[in-house]
Amino acid sequence: MFKEQIDTFKRYRFLLKELVKKGIKLKYRRSYLGILWTLLEPLLTTCVLSLVFGKFFKKGDQSFPVYILTGRLLYTCFSTGTKNAMKSIRQHAGMIKKVYVPKYIYPLSGVLFNFVIFAISLIVLVGAMFVFKVKPTLWIFTAIIPLIMLFLLTFGAGMILSTMSVFFRDLEYLWDVALMLIMYTCAIFYDPDKLGANQWIFKLNPLYAIIKDFRCAVYGENMFASPAWVIMPAAISVLSVIVGVLMFKKHQDNFILHI
Repeated sequence: MFKEQIDTFKRYRFLLKELVKKGIKLKYRRSYLGILWTLLEPLLTTCVLSLVFGKFFKKGDQSFPVYILTGRLLYTCFSTGTKNAMKSIRQHAGMIKKVYVPKYIYPLSGVLFNFVIFAISLIVLVGAMFVFKVKPTLWIFTAIIPLIMLFLLTFGAGMILSTMSVFFRDLEYLWDVALMLIMYTCAIFYDPDKLGANQWIFKLNPLYAIIKDFRCAVYGENMFASPAWVIMPAAISVLSVIVGVLMFKKHQDNFILHI
């Protein structure tokens, strides 16, 4: 069965590539600056957050914009990727009704297209590290670990949301509220150490752990010094994919009745 799934994926990888390209074109089709907004948006957002929160958090830390940018980029990647996946089945309802394509291709393309945008936006992070004198070390190569976890968590959550949103349209609005809660528990623009005894709340958010690990890599620290902050998000990310794929597979034949 596993070999059959791989063969099916190979047959439709061209369509997956085209869906990703289409997503990028649609995102910037009415913009004068086009894909440059991939660089400008995180840059401008970081400038605003640094000006507003720099006086209250991480005061005197020259690299505070890099701290904000690492959190902002990863959170945006997760939030946008899950939203894309959640809407993907209904957005491609016409194609689903007319042509047979493995339905997981649609949420997967939504996540992949978002990760292409995310990869391009990392150029801003590299520039910020240079400007604010955050020197990369060999630990920077461990950044691939939280990025893999981020992809798995985004894809897993996206598969769950895409399945549920077909049957419960209001989920889209509920997820916006959930994302706001997730954002504030990701410590994007503040130091979690300032919360003291309330830090336990971060252990409930695997995305925070992923951001924490990514920051360790960027700042030249050993993320494995606290193994729990690596094992926990890795386990939840893999579990989300398993649950998402099984849920999607169980209900995908009923999608046609509700889109």
